[in-house]
Amino acid sequence: MRIILVTGPGGAGRTTVAAATALAEARAGRRVLLVSEDADPLLGGDGLRVLRPAPAADFRREFLALQARSGTALDLLGAAPFEDAELTELPGSRQFALLRSLRDAADGDHELAVVDLPPLPEALAVLALPEQLRRYLRRLLPPERQAARALRPMLAQLAGVPMPAQWLYETTARWEAELAAVQAVVDAPTTGVRLVLEPGPAAGRALRTARLGLALQGLALDAVVANRLLPADSEDPWLAGLTAQQHRHLAELRAVTGPVTGCVLDELPHLGRDPRGPEDLVLLAPARPAAAQDPAPAAEWAVEDRREQDGVLVWHIPLPGAVKEELSLVRRGDELLLTVGTFRRNVPLPGALRRCTVTGAGLVEGDLRVRFTPDPGLWPRTP
Repeated sequence: MRIILVTGPGGAGRTTVAAATALAEARAGRRVLLVSEDADPLLGGDGLRVLRPAPAADFRREFLALQARSGTALDLLGAAPFEDAELTELPGSRQFALLRSLRDAADGDHELAVVDLPPLPEALAVLALPEQLRRYLRRLLPPERQAARALRPMLAQLAGVPMPAQWLYETTARWEAELAAVQAVVDAPTTGVRLVLEPGPAAGRALRTARLGLALQGLALDAVVANRLLPADSEDPWLAGLTAQQHRHLAELRAVTGPVTGCVLDELPHLGRDPRGPEDLVLLAPARPAAAQDPAPAAEWAVEDRREQDGVLVWHIPLPGAVKEELSLVRRGDELLLTVGTFRRNVPLPGALRRCTVTGAGLVEGDLRVRFTPDPGLWPRTP
């Protein structure tokens, strides 16, 4: 099953493009799921099913379930439990509801799922969230501690403090499983990301942000949709000026996309009005069927063995559009803390590099090359 994630700057028309893509695929005879909080209520039927995330209801359901599982601990503390009617969603509820919807989109009998993501900065944060939360859970409650639960009563007597309750580990394990399922959907080779842009002064910057933010997560941009293109044959001087400006920025987008990057460019017209129902959406469907396009493969983070020539191993990390002044690297144990502009990721080191020390790094045309020198005390000796 294919999954298409659609995002773009606010106001670029990403929700409209997502709905138009899903509707066109359904009318072509495919079973399609559209995940969108803001989809047109008229959509649905004829092979198209619409799933609308409900952050408030999702938050109440999860909170009450957690409260029920921790009831014994709350009773010991004398806490008064909450009721459904008095709960209001907290900041971040929309992101978690979207992640659950993304997990659900991978199930079912549909052939294609089109997911309407939030605006670009929030979408990049949501896609990075499963890995970040899994890392936090492993640090705060390592699975190894759960394996020693039989020793917990004795350890509690020796330490003089109660050890974490079993329900905490069970809840953590459930969260870990759910986050792993979402991350598997995001990282799957059948999942593609589409960026909706309106050609203009900010389009190039948004494209660079999307490519860089996705690349840092090991993902690739599948397609760029140039939306709301004005007619090129207008005799109105004012409209002709806007059209010329659009096409200058469109040429810049064409220069970045193409066979070299594996990212295709789709061009959609401006209707001269806001879309009015399904029939207008059909006019805004991309020319190439989504199910017929293979997602762009993510660039490999390869380790090059240059021990014979230079005595080092080189880790190649693709970061298209990165600039040296916005780049920072910190080695912490078996992780590399990588910061690129406003993006940050803690990347686990490959096994061979954990026995090395970092001796340098350089950025060459979007390729970050981190040099590692084997540590004689840790590296296996050759007879």
